[in-house]
Amino acid sequence: MADEHDVPFPPLPSMVIDKDEDRIHDGKDSKQEYETKLATVKMLLKSIDQTVTVAFPLHAPVNELITHFAKELRMSPNVLQIIFKEKVLENQLTLSQIDVEPNTTVSMELHSKDPANYPLRPYRPRQDISMPDVITVRIDEDADISRDIVVEIERNNIRKPYLGGTRHRMTGKEYHHASAQTIPPQRPDKGLQRNCRDTQTIESRHRVIQTTNEQSTQMSKPGYYVSNEDDRLITPQPYQTAAEKFEILTKKAIIIQKYFRRWLAKRDVNTLRDAFQKRVQYELEQKQKQAEERQKRYQYDLERRLHPRTKDDFDVLYAALEKWREEEIAKINATKQGAARKAALALLVDEETELLATIDRYKTEAHKYNKEANIQRFLERVAQPKKWKYKDGTTTELDTPYSIRARELMQIYNTITMKFLTLDERLDILLTLKHTVKEHDSRLTQEIIQLIDREADLLMRGTKEENLAGLRERISTLFLQYIKTPTFNPGVIRHLKVPQDPVTAAQYKTLYCRSCQKYYPSTEFSVSSTNAKIGKCRQCLRLENIANKRADHTKFKYLLKKIEKDECGYNDGAHCIFLLTINDIEYMFKNIWDSHSILSEESDIYNLTFIRWNRHEEFTPWNCILLTFEEANAHLKLDDVETSYSEPFCKKIRYKQAISRNHFTKLGEHIQNQQQTNGSKDMTITAVKVGRQRGTPTAMANASA
Repeated sequence: MADEHDVPFPPLPSMVIDKDEDRIHDGKDSKQEYETKLATVKMLLKSIDQTVTVAFPLHAPVNELITHFAKELRMSPNVLQIIFKEKVLENQLTLSQIDVEPNTTVSMELHSKDPANYPLRPYRPRQDISMPDVITVRIDEDADISRDIVVEIERNNIRKPYLGGTRHRMTGKEYHHASAQTIPPQRPDKGLQRNCRDTQTIESRHRVIQTTNEQSTQMSKPGYYVSNEDDRLITPQPYQTAAEKFEILTKKAIIIQKYFRRWLAKRDVNTLRDAFQKRVQYELEQKQKQAEERQKRYQYDLERRLHPRTKDDFDVLYAALEKWREEEIAKINATKQGAARKAALALLVDEETELLATIDRYKTEAHKYNKEANIQRFLERVAQPKKWKYKDGTTTELDTPYSIRARELMQIYNTITMKFLTLDERLDILLTLKHTVKEHDSRLTQEIIQLIDREADLLMRGTKEENLAGLRERISTLFLQYIKTPTFNPGVIRHLKVPQDPVTAAQYKTLYCRSCQKYYPSTEFSVSSTNAKIGKCRQCLRLENIANKRADHTKFKYLLKKIEKDECGYNDGAHCIFLLTINDIEYMFKNIWDSHSILSEESDIYNLTFIRWNRHEEFTPWNCILLTFEEANAHLKLDDVETSYSEPFCKKIRYKQAISRNHFTKLGEHIQNQQQTNGSKDMTITAVKVGRQRGTPTAMANASA
């Protein structure tokens, strides 16, 4: 049999008035009367066979009823549904819309939408409520006429104060004294916390103690036995004075201090041992790193000698040849005389001639290798978009019509120079090239079209590819000339050495070389910081070096680039370093600083570098010092170098700086005049221009910075 419970439905009016009682309140409107009408709903929880009775307004939607039962059953309203007359009720419907009359009783069923995962929970009625919240009162009006009135009982669930009472001895029931049923006044909320758990919680600790006055000794006696199994025999020790106790404490303290100091000593020794091991490991790593760098440098030099590609590589070969020749001459002069000496020198000349011919063959191979690489670099430089670099490191690129045109021509050139293509692919490339050059009518384009038609005809006749190598070389050469023509490729005008515009050509300064008796742009002449006259051009200086001195300036060029890079890192407007040449660095290294570090006498140029003597001033020949990398890092950490080094050492440095100032007198006058007339800003611009004439990448980087 199902359990039936009458439960409250908050909030509801205190009393429901039926249709007959509505006539008494004539002042209320019809809407308020409709809102006060209720119906008794008997909800059957079918899955658990339980019935719950509740009063529900006719105008309220069904979802409020579902919310009420979800709260009572401690479930989600989304998983509950109500069935009335074997139909599922929608949430927005009201009882009046499903033909439920006021003051009547209606039966409904409550189901779960997912009984497997969300079954209905049993309804637990409130234990503190002894009366139902809704009762039905039947009134007999006549002998045969009666009517039912639904009455709601409103109560305030408050705890009444206990005022005493009595308890029945037989039944055990308690009878409390009566108290006022009014709700006590509420204190106004001032936003302060009046109750705290910490002040209402007591932590108690229980200890069993027994004072001396309450102690006693239980002994055996007639009629009472006390076991002595746990008894201990206590023997008094000799009496100990305060001095003896202090002496014992002192000895124990000395022992503790001894072990503590031993622990401190072991800790310090372990710390020193770890530091020593780290230092040894660091030195081993540095030695290994230096050995690896030395091996890499040796392999690099060997590769440059075996496969020379650049001018510096050939300078190394010529320098090695000159060193070998001098050694052979010295050996011949020391061992032979007269006619034998002349014959040996003649053989030496023949061997030198053969070696020079070998170097010339290397030059031819390098020229072929560098030709294609230079063409690719030139085409990529022309096809590059314009770039802007911001302070945050981001860049913005913009493709102009000129760069797009140059990129298309570069792609066509790369395709026509490709090898191992099929017949159809080659014909497609030639057709694309023909349509490209047809856009302009000139003698060059007509010649390219004729060569394209000739190759297409030979391909259709089945000519072998090795027989077409010369024809294809002519086509690629003429198309490269087409790309370098500003009429067909306007973007190339900024990258040509010879200006095409007469106005622009007049702005370039042209100088005369007395050695080769030719005119060159000013950029083809090297700038000297010690000579005010314009000397020979770069090509003549190179030929003179190969014919006479055969000196290798590669190491000093590497040293100069490193100094320029370090000076750019200071970012303080230093510009004197960009006025120095490779010959100036070589003179400073060999003649002033004697080709070794002034501190450790290290002579390996790859481990040496020039740095500022006073790091707060810019690098100049009279404000520098030659040190190794490790010594340079330690030197740059000094704030006052005059007090950090000894007086004899400082005098030695000042003597070498005085020699540098006397040698580079014109450079110092030039810097001083520029600072007085134009200021440091114009001087920086002049230094950048000189660096660009030298063609140093670091000068370009300094200009952009």
